[in-house]
Amino acid sequence: MAMKCSKCGREAVYFARYEGRYYCHKHFNELVEGKVKRTIRKYRMIRRGERIGVAVSGGKDSVVLLHLLAKLRKKFPFEIVAITIDEGIKGYRDKSVEVAKRNAELLGVEHHIYRFKDYIGFTLDETVEIMGARGERLGACSYCGVWRRWLLNKAAEELKVDKLALGLNLDDEVQVFLMNLMRGDVARLGRTGPYYEVIHEGLVPRIKPLREVPEKEIVLYAVLNNIEVDLSECPYAVEAFRAEIRDWLNEMEEKHPGTKYQLLRSYDKIFPLLAKTYAKEVKLNRCKFCGQPTSGEICKACQFRLQVNEKAKLKFSLSDKNEEDY
Repeated sequence: MAMKCSKCGREAVYFARYEGRYYCHKHFNELVEGKVKRTIRKYRMIRRGERIGVAVSGGKDSVVLLHLLAKLRKKFPFEIVAITIDEGIKGYRDKSVEVAKRNAELLGVEHHIYRFKDYIGFTLDETVEIMGARGERLGACSYCGVWRRWLLNKAAEELKVDKLALGLNLDDEVQVFLMNLMRGDVARLGRTGPYYEVIHEGLVPRIKPLREVPEKEIVLYAVLNNIEVDLSECPYAVEAFRAEIRDWLNEMEEKHPGTKYQLLRSYDKIFPLLAKTYAKEVKLNRCKFCGQPTSGEICKACQFRLQVNEKAKLKFSLSDKNEEDY
């Protein structure tokens, strides 16, 4: 027997266990879109006339976010510009970049692609080869994470956006909350909450409109609305600790529906105090190489770039020597 929508009686496509309600296609869309609208209003994430940069990788979260914001701007005037970071991962990122490009074209959204190769000097594939990153203490994800954040901020500055929207969903938020809590990184908890205030003129504020939408609802929204997304996984992704946290949260959510929302509410309650305590500790300067904000003399992105550059020179000099010997 087909279940019926709790609102209209039509055939249901989704059951929200955390609230005990069934939703048809129409009302499921309203559920997801309503959460995003309320989140934006609650934290005043977007104001009229602002230019919002959307980090679009081509994956489900970022593409759905782009579609939701494009739909919202029809009623609430603001600009959207899609920003895609191409790390240079052959067979993976080249495909997702095309997905991002097609979605931006479909929605009539301005789209810019920023490549590691152009701004860092190396693709991630080249970095892994040069540094032997698979076997080192610092893996590919360490370089990629730092460089992606650096390049996103640089792109946002160059494109003159007021804020940068990230596709972080409910699952992402509570996973990061628990990971930082278990690592004892309380200071980071005070800097990664529901909203990012301007702590330095060179840091573009970041917003997270999807933070109250569960991951499975984002997947279903994409499927029901025929939104093209790239579901492939990065070949370098190694997140053993996070995977354990994710599995435990999913198990708890299954046993106790609403667990993820309760954790998010708990975080939101303590965030203002954490932000007040730890945000003041952050004193930022300008990196002497790239000019981006940093707590030291040289930002982490430039430190990594210098390390890879030095290793590349050494590798090529040894290669030349071996050829001469041969």
